[in-house]
Order: sequence, then C-alpha cells, then structure tokens
Amino acid sequence: MSSLMSTVDGRTRLAGTNRLEVLLFSLGTDTDSGREEVFGINVFKVREVMRVPEITRAPDMPDAIEGMTSLRGETVPIINLQKFCGVPGENKPGILIVTEYNKHVQGFLVHSVDSIHRLAWEDINVPPSMLANQHAGLITAVTELPDHRLVMIMDVEKVLAETAGFYDDESVFDGIGSSNKSDANILFVDDSSVARGQIRRTLEHMGLGFIATANGQEAWEMLEQLAEQAEDSGSKVADRINLVLTDIEMPEMDGYVLTRKIKGDTRFKGIPVVMHSSLSAEANQALGKDVGADAYIAKFEPRELAKTLESLLNQGE
Repeated sequence: MSSLMSTVDGRTRLAGTNRLEVLLFSLGTDTDSGREEVFGINVFKVREVMRVPEITRAPDMPDAIEGMTSLRGETVPIINLQKFCGVPGENKPGILIVTEYNKHVQGFLVHSVDSIHRLAWEDINVPPSMLANQHAGLITAVTELPDHRLVMIMDVEKVLAETAGFYDDESVFDGIGSSNKSDANILFVDDSSVARGQIRRTLEHMGLGFIATANGQEAWEMLEQLAEQAEDSGSKVADRINLVLTDIEMPEMDGYVLTRKIKGDTRFKGIPVVMHSSLSAEANQALGKDVGADAYIAKFEPRELAKTLESLLNQGE
C-alpha cells in the first residue's frame, strides 16, 4: 500500500504528451457473473489511497453514500462504488480512494486496488455501445492492458451527479445573460455526458450556437471537415466556428494535443481555444498555456465560463 501511495504524486510531467497514468481498482467478484471487472481512475485525481477509516452514517442519504469521514480536519463524503454500480458481491470494500474533482473532495470505497499503469490516450477507446449500456453510461473509455485485461475508465462526474447531487444546482446559472455575439458558434468537446450537459446549458443561457463532440479525435475530425467546407466555399473556418472549448482528459486524443494541433494549423488562425477541466492545478494551467490555450477554466463554474467566453468572443473589438 505504501509503495502504491508513494507513486501517486508527481504525475504532471505526463500531461501534454497524450499519456496518462491510471490507478486500477476492483469492485470485487460479481457473484452473478463470476467475473471481477477492472476499473480505472486517472492518478491526477487521486489524493491518497488508504484503508477504510471510521465512517459516520447520516440519515436521508442516497443508498450508495456510506456517510462522512474526517480527513485531516476536512469532512469528506464517502461513496460506495460497489453499491452504486450494483455489483453483487460478498466481500466488503476494504480500500478508500480519496479524490478531488472540480474542487470537490470525496472518497470512493472499492474492494481493492491493483497497480498504476501508464497508458497512451490513443490506445484508450470510446466504449462499445453494448458495454456502455451495460454500465448505464458510467464508462467513458475502455482499453486493454498487455496482460489482456480490459480496463474501464469511469465517468466520475456522472457518479457524483447521481449520488452527491453535484451539478444539480440551477442557481449556478443565475446572472448568465444573452451574449452580444448571438450569431457565434462554439465547438465544445468533453467525454463526460454530465459535463456536456452543463456546458450545453451554459451556452443556451448565453444564446450561442454550438456543436458538441465527445472526444478530442472527434473534435479534430469535425474541425477538419469544417476546414474542407470553408475551402470549398472560399471562406474561413473562423466564419463557421468562433471558439473551441475543450476538456483535457479524453480517449483517443486529449485536450492538450487537440489544442496544440489547432494552434499549429493556419486554417484555424484566429479561433480561441479555452480549456475546461477538473484538473485545476497550476501545473495543468501552465501546460495549457504552453500548448497555446487562450484561457483555462476549472469545472464547473458556469458564470466564470460564460464571462470568459464572452470576453474572447468580443476580443479585438
């Protein structure tokens, strides 16, 4: 456990290389299927891995929330992923993975942790529809390890939305008015269905047009398609798309690589790129600037996002 925990730190050097390191964990053997499926979580999001501490149960909480615990003076909600994912098993969770997403700290109870694997985003694929449907949309990506084990990357934002009620507060959109660039179009990309929904609602409040994509490769293919259409009509891509909003962690192509490709291609000159990520550390923001991002916004702050978009859309006027 101590050797595993010691490797959780110092991973920012991988950002921007289209690579990541994933902490593998298990929810135990499914007594119905007899299988022990392997899940993964980006090490960037992991604060620590520990034995299950004392948990204080509270009334009127969703079934998957075990309760709360105090970690170094901070009260942290504890989510039982085995219960949430509906994995029938006899073994109780023995490990707590403490994570930070979108400035929220929470713990995930899992049966066991395995190891940390370094992966390339281009080797991580969008899950087949059958697998995605089997896990009720909780899987954003899937990859195969050298030992032929299948690893599923979980949409943690969806877990938080359905258990802790994150992202359900409509008041976060208060004060977002219509943009004075109502004819502008935004291309946005995020592999989380919850995040795409939040972005869509922000853009709708602003009255902006948009194209939604689910990973960096899909976004790049859309941009190339728009570039071909612009060339055929003798116009510029910037006449069709006024800004690109991108997540960072995505299968097939991450946001750093997507941003670098956009900024290195003269066809997309004049199109601002905004990074929108739950990786809010200063090191990640610095890497965003290094690849040419015009702004970096931490998830999820709709008013701040709207303010940044409005400023960039009006840039130069």
